[in-house]
Amino acid sequence: MDFFSHGLWAGAGAKAVNLKIKKPLRFWLAILFGVFPDAFAFAISFTYLNWIRITGGTSPFIVRPGEMEPPVQDQHPLLQLTHALYNISHSFFIFFLIFGLVTWYFRRPVWEMGGWLLHILMDIPSHSYAFFPTPFLWPISGFKVNGIPWSTPAFFFTNIALLVTSYILLWILARRKKLKMKNYE
Repeated sequence: MDFFSHGLWAGAGAKAVNLKIKKPLRFWLAILFGVFPDAFAFAISFTYLNWIRITGGTSPFIVRPGEMEPPVQDQHPLLQLTHALYNISHSFFIFFLIFGLVTWYFRRPVWEMGGWLLHILMDIPSHSYAFFPTPFLWPISGFKVNGIPWSTPAFFFTNIALLVTSYILLWILARRKKLKMKNYE
């Protein structure tokens, strides 16, 4: 799924949870955790490619959604690093390890980290073998799902429609809750 949708879905999840609990989740922190796996994996490559564009150089690699990537061992070292970071940030095992360490450190769960878990769950069916399939069982297994690429127009526009619908529904529910609370005062 695209970077921005991950953040928006994590934010919607936080808003939905906040309708039911007394101590609200921090919306922006949930969004940050929702985009974290891709930011972690792609920040170095993104910075490098944009530097090349700004300085007028030529890129040693360009891989776009929908295109078949070459095998990792045949890729530019920077793209190999991106794949290694992607494996780390898109693994259930790494997520639960970090979540456990953060819970231990703060002596309470940081539930906004659920945005990271949601990111992994949404990437599994929205990536194909052709472009960054999600290594959700890494490092235990190399199993990946050949999903429907998020860049497919039907998938992409359905996702946008669902996001808009979700935020409208959350706004309506929050407004009703506020009015209901006001009536009890």
